[in-house]
Amino acid sequence: TKVNATIVTREDLSATDADLDIIFYELATTVPATGGYFAIKGVNNPEIYLQKALDYEKFKQTTLVLYARDRPVGSTDITNMATATINILIEQADTKPPWFLPCTFINMDNSICISSPYTGRVNISEMSTEPLILEPGPIYAIDPDYTINEKILYSIVGGNADQVFSVDADTGNLTMNKAATSPDSYLLQVMATQVNNIQKYSIASVEIKVINKSHHPPYFESRIYNGMVFVDQVPRSFVFQADDPSRPLMVTAVDDDFPDV
Repeated sequence: TKVNATIVTREDLSATDADLDIIFYELATTVPATGGYFAIKGVNNPEIYLQKALDYEKFKQTTLVLYARDRPVGSTDITNMATATINILIEQADTKPPWFLPCTFINMDNSICISSPYTGRVNISEMSTEPLILEPGPIYAIDPDYTINEKILYSIVGGNADQVFSVDADTGNLTMNKAATSPDSYLLQVMATQVNNIQKYSIASVEIKVINKSHHPPYFESRIYNGMVFVDQVPRSFVFQADDPSRPLMVTAVDDDFPDV
């Protein structure tokens, strides 16, 4: 609610006096102390208006007491008085854009939460039929205005060369439309948008690395290597082959996934 907006109108809150005296009003607050937020328009006008912007994180309800007197406050004359209690309930407004989780709060009142990039891997020339596994977890965003909890929709808005990937609009699951044919990584931009207001959105980066699939473990070319060293050699001297002292001993391993390496 905007500052200076009327909360309770004069017509709803005015007192009457059978003697037709002029009525003088005074507004007070009880626990929790929320002074400064609400006020009346004037000593003879009980209309209650918002005097200072509300913060839902500070308090969610308050109680006001309105005094009606037939003499001004501080008068030494005999004064007749009535009171009315006004309970004000504060509702959460839709003020925050979605948060991607997990995220880290960067301020004291926990109103700003920064998410980390998502990362994943796919095999080159191979299309996965299952949702991709990401770190630190699956793509997921929430409405931080938790009492409103608007539905979130997901979409890819950048980095999706050749339309290799898709994101489920409802769940955020990232899947493949086709195999990746280039070893270059993909840096996707995924947007989370509130259904009720497309201007409330957040964007997270998702890095997908394209790797060569490993079918074979590496292995040594020989199970046993025999070498020889000469007495009194200095550190970092070569170890030579036992059957050919003129050639350094080389221990080598190979991987059939990389036959040319």
